[in-house]
This record gives sequence, structure tokens and C-alpha cells, in this order.
Amino acid sequence: MAAKTQNRLGTSGILKCWLPVVVCMGFIFYTSSIPGQNIPAVFINQDIAFHFSIYLILGLLCARALKNAYTDMTAAKIILFTLIFGVVYGITDELHQAFVPYRTVSGLDVFNDGIGSLIGGLIYRWPR
Repeated sequence: MAAKTQNRLGTSGILKCWLPVVVCMGFIFYTSSIPGQNIPAVFINQDIAFHFSIYLILGLLCARALKNAYTDMTAAKIILFTLIFGVVYGITDELHQAFVPYRTVSGLDVFNDGIGSLIGGLIYRWPR
């Protein structure tokens, strides 16, 4: 039987690990709430760049939180959970945008969210 991964942090430790993740998620939610006509066009494919970049940051923060909260979790599990978390949050982000004026739901955005999260997790867990 496999050993159960346990969280060995107290309340303040959990807050310290996961608060940056929640803040990043809040920033994503906030920016997804901006109506499409209010988003300035700065460069071509800025939507792709934004999704990739912000989810890379979310992936870094999620991998950091998992590593610190679950000290016996393997790097592979951290990366996998980070990817799943990024894709699931990306899907909810796209569903949220369906209700925002002049915003659309895009599978390509979810793909970029997943790639960004995966790379963020890989960068954080890169062997040191």
C-alpha cells in the first residue's frame, strides 16, 4: 500500500503557501472580467502571450505551494497536479468569459493555459 502524502503545515504555513496562488487566480479572474472592447491591442497574438505568461506564473506558484505543503510528494506528481490545476482553472476561466461582453470561449486559450502551467511546474521542479 502506498504511503499517504500528508500536509505538515499549520494554518499560517498553508496561508503562506497558497495565498500567492489565490492572488494569482484572483488576478486572472479580474482580467477575464474586462469586457473585450476595453482591452487595448498592444501587439499581435497578445491573448496567447497573456494566457501563456500568467498561467506559467500560476504554475510556478502552484508547484511551489505543493512542494512546501506536501514535502514527500514526488516531482512528477507536483508537475502533473500543476498541469491539471492549470487546465481546470483555464476551463473555468473560459466559462467565466462566456458571460463577459465581447469575450469568447476558446479551446486554444485553455491549451495555452495548460502549456504555461506545465512549463511553470517544470521550471520550478527543475533538478537543482
